[in-house]
Amino acid sequence: MKIYYFLALFLILSFTSNAQIVGKVTDTNKENLPFVSVLIKDTYKGTTTNNEGDYSLNISKTGNYTLIFQYLGYKTIHKEITITSFPYQLDIVLAEEAFSLNEIEISSTNNPANRIIKETIANRKVIREKMAEYKADFYSRGIFRIKDAPKKIMGFEIGDMGGGLDSTRSGVIYLSETISKITQSKTKFKERVIASKISGDDNGFSFNSASDVNFNFYKNTIDLGDVIVSPIANNAFNYYTYKLANTFYEGVFLVNKIKVIPKRKTDNAFNGFIYIIEDSWQIYAIDLYVFGKQIQQPMVKKLTLKQNYSYTSKPNLWSLFSQSIDFKFGMFGLNIDGRFTAVYSNYEFNPVFTKKTFTREVMSYEDKANKKDSLFWNKKRPVPLTLEESSDYKLKDSIKIIRKSKKYLDSIDTQNNKFKLINLLTGYSYKNSYKNNGFTIGSPLNAMFNTVQGWHPNLAVNYHKNYKEKHQNLWIRGNVEYGLSDKKIRPNMSLTYKFNAIKKPYLSISAGNKLTMFSGAISTTLNGVTSLLFERNYAKYYDKTYASIGFGQEVFNGIRLNSSISYEKRKPVFNTTSYVTRNRDGIVYSSNNPLLPNDYNNAVIDNHDIYKFRIGANFTFANQYISLPNEKRNLGNRNYPKLGLNYTIGFASNETRKNYSLIQARIHQNISLKNKGTFSYNLKAGKFFNDVALSFADYKHFNGNQTHVNLKGNYTNSFALLPYYDFSTNNEYAELHAEHQFNGYILRKIPLLNKLQFKLVVGAKTLLTKEHKPYSEFNIGLQNMGIGKYRFLRVDYVRSVHNGTAINGVLFGLTL
Repeated sequence: MKIYYFLALFLILSFTSNAQIVGKVTDTNKENLPFVSVLIKDTYKGTTTNNEGDYSLNISKTGNYTLIFQYLGYKTIHKEITITSFPYQLDIVLAEEAFSLNEIEISSTNNPANRIIKETIANRKVIREKMAEYKADFYSRGIFRIKDAPKKIMGFEIGDMGGGLDSTRSGVIYLSETISKITQSKTKFKERVIASKISGDDNGFSFNSASDVNFNFYKNTIDLGDVIVSPIANNAFNYYTYKLANTFYEGVFLVNKIKVIPKRKTDNAFNGFIYIIEDSWQIYAIDLYVFGKQIQQPMVKKLTLKQNYSYTSKPNLWSLFSQSIDFKFGMFGLNIDGRFTAVYSNYEFNPVFTKKTFTREVMSYEDKANKKDSLFWNKKRPVPLTLEESSDYKLKDSIKIIRKSKKYLDSIDTQNNKFKLINLLTGYSYKNSYKNNGFTIGSPLNAMFNTVQGWHPNLAVNYHKNYKEKHQNLWIRGNVEYGLSDKKIRPNMSLTYKFNAIKKPYLSISAGNKLTMFSGAISTTLNGVTSLLFERNYAKYYDKTYASIGFGQEVFNGIRLNSSISYEKRKPVFNTTSYVTRNRDGIVYSSNNPLLPNDYNNAVIDNHDIYKFRIGANFTFANQYISLPNEKRNLGNRNYPKLGLNYTIGFASNETRKNYSLIQARIHQNISLKNKGTFSYNLKAGKFFNDVALSFADYKHFNGNQTHVNLKGNYTNSFALLPYYDFSTNNEYAELHAEHQFNGYILRKIPLLNKLQFKLVVGAKTLLTKEHKPYSEFNIGLQNMGIGKYRFLRVDYVRSVHNGTAINGVLFGLTL
């Protein structure tokens, strides 16, 4: 126990040497009080107590101050102090509040809580406008703990998770802090990170940013992974019932404590309390929680959100001062809990913005933001570390040095790089952690099946080198495949080099021989299964010998160019096997000719070669991004669609009539409709030119599906019942996919069905080609299906219509 004594002593000394006012807040029973707001009166400067009731407040000047100690359920203390020297020690004892309902509640015949909520809703927009634009300082700390962690998950060892686990495999697995400056306008938000720290990782950047926890209850909805309706939203009475629990005075302000109760247990609504100031109808505090079923996240057990607001007479506002998010979740035997704590200070409301204030850069990190030393953090950290947190930093800082050493990394690699018999089935991996490189060798027993090659085992070798300091990467991939039936070896390899992590320029070179599908919509694994079990060989192939070189990079923010030039020599191939594992009477394999499935002698293409040049541009309009030292992370912008343009030219063919050009365009977007779900669309179109006798290999083949299974998780980029090759074209085409996922908006309101936590999906698709009449599909489905926490399944009823004929079907799939 001595180590904890010394840690506690070190903690106290670090507070008193850097923070000017320090102390502890307890209740009358001497119990520590966490998350107590400690404020300097009439300012936006303050802090909160940590889990052990300790606080530290940095004041640089001596003089007279009034400190406010505010904690829900306890009497607020206004403490006048005179500081003549530093450090200044001030311990506080808070007594529980004696609540009493006001006379309005006693004499009223109506529910007084409804009156308060209606007044708050009526004034919500005005209050929101007053605090819509500001600058502020932001501090956040996040901690994840695990209890009784398993040694393996699904057969894979998970190790000691960074060194934070004790003998019971419990402990802190993530601890981080962020100090930043935030700027908010009515529609835009940006954050400049001054310092970032992760326990045990001096190169990492913490992910607990201000934008991720920017929860404004004056808005209609709160995004917690799923959209939750605010208790003071315009339509709040459709989701909540209210009860006035108590009233109390905060100085001269009367505070109403109102219990909020979801009308239905499965509604996307909060439970708990909201505190409203009488007459001004501003939020005083938030103490709300949701269960996993309310945010349709079965792995989440409970998520609690608390907010404390502070008052300043100028501009007569109660503004968000501190916030905590407590959570518990579990899956695959992991039971994790944690907290994110945030403190907002030094508000400047209604600042003057210029055109340069906001750009597409929504978050940036100062150079060496992750290199700040302990002296900096002890001085700037507004919330003291707990003994647990301080211990974790000290432990992981000590083992970090060891775990970065060549000796340690080599010892771990030696253990992990040992060859095991199971590697014959799973493949073998080798890693050199110190040099940041490694390779993998696929299992030589890995063999798939198709009717051209029969069983075709392959040996894949991949090498990767990460140049961490330069943010450069090298990948070399090779594969050798042998068809046991067609008795042909097909080798190929590729090399890709990424030059930096800002514009991400890359160069790729590839060459070899492949058995290539005409349509890339068919999964090789699924095709093998349908072939062997049902004699349905949907995939059709040709032989391609090729060489290619490609280059691409971001040229402007949100605009990325990619280009390639290649040579292809193509040959027809035929079925060479009729092997099945389950023989179905009257069913035989179709030929390898996708247009004539009963013609086993004539191929759809002949021998020919061609050169191809492709250039493409992807536009992410109003692209937002995060800037890290030597790295840029694009975020996109959900308010705008994405556009893709591609131009392909086939030239110098040995048969001139096979030369062609093709222009293609795609525009797609996911549009959030808040608690009503998400609408998605994907529009694609293209046109061929100079297509005198285009090879079928260069036709446009659409993403059809004849297996009634979708394993890709994308439902707006493919059809559900469309035959793979019936609509392939060498002319102009257009296709539209649209889908709305209600996110529980409808099913949550239907008794019994709401307990299943399913999500309703409806969609429509259409395909237009010059040669055929329009093809359409309509679907209605359920997703978020499964058992308990494992809900990855989706089932759709689909109806297709073409040329006056309707076909019905069911599609089974995954949602990722």
